[in-house]
Amino acid sequence: MVLILSRSFGVKLLKYKTNFTQTRLNSTGKLWFGSKKVFYRTLGLLATGTGIVIYTLDQAVKAGEMELHPPRFPWAYKGIITALDHASLRRGYEVYRQVCASCHSLKHVTFRELVGVTHTEAEAKAEAEQQMVEDGPNEEGNMFQRPGKLSDKFPPPYPNEEAARFANGGSYPLDLTYIILAREGGDNYIFSLLTGYCEPPAGVTLKEGLYYNPYFLGGSIAMAPPLFSESATYSDGTQAHASQLAKDVVTFLKWAGEPEFDDRKVMMVKCLGWFIVGSVISWYWYKMRFMSNKTRKFVYTGKSSTKKPECSDKCE
Repeated sequence: MVLILSRSFGVKLLKYKTNFTQTRLNSTGKLWFGSKKVFYRTLGLLATGTGIVIYTLDQAVKAGEMELHPPRFPWAYKGIITALDHASLRRGYEVYRQVCASCHSLKHVTFRELVGVTHTEAEAKAEAEQQMVEDGPNEEGNMFQRPGKLSDKFPPPYPNEEAARFANGGSYPLDLTYIILAREGGDNYIFSLLTGYCEPPAGVTLKEGLYYNPYFLGGSIAMAPPLFSESATYSDGTQAHASQLAKDVVTFLKWAGEPEFDDRKVMMVKCLGWFIVGSVISWYWYKMRFMSNKTRKFVYTGKSSTKKPECSDKCE
């Protein structure tokens, strides 16, 4: 009897301990997994809040009472496979040569880069020969002036920075080679700046020699309005309105900063074509070649147990 009771109580006690231990483990697991979910939710909320704060501060820093952000214009070369308009590039070069070159330099562009882009080789040589370039020293150790060559860079309008500042009232005209890449907004900003000159609003007083432009930081700029209707002459007869002049010179400056722009687009089209061809070949190989191997079934039957009967003496 005692043996039976001990066995029965022992079994119940083991069952109780087992159930208690399992319940404890289950509750611990629920707490652990629950805290993990809370951790991830808290982390997500913190990341979202931090992103909102950073975006708000960034917009607050960019905002200004005396500055407008340029709108986005539908530039033709912004498409995936569209290139620069070479007719517009030639007109933009003419605008730069007739208007901008009197103050701003393009010291990182050579005349030979115009060949095949805006001019033929003969035309580019003629353009280079019109410019006098300082060279030397000669046999006597003196510097001299000579007509330009295709290998020469565009000559600067001033010999040094001090001369440029003296001629422009203390302001230094920037080099325009990489101006599109160096300014936030790029081509949209430069176009808006060139066409955005206007009278200052009421309450705004400008110093002598400054002009009001809402797209420039602070609103006051030392550069006078450079473009007016008919301020440059196009060789192809295009009407030289101020907006047309600004559009063409911005396109030319876009090419000056990225002369490999069209080459990158051509390379992208080639890579896209090869990617499509490679994708079709890969799909065909996967469906027609690899799938037959993937769905193949191998069955192991073991060694064959059938043996030929041994002939006895009675076999004929």
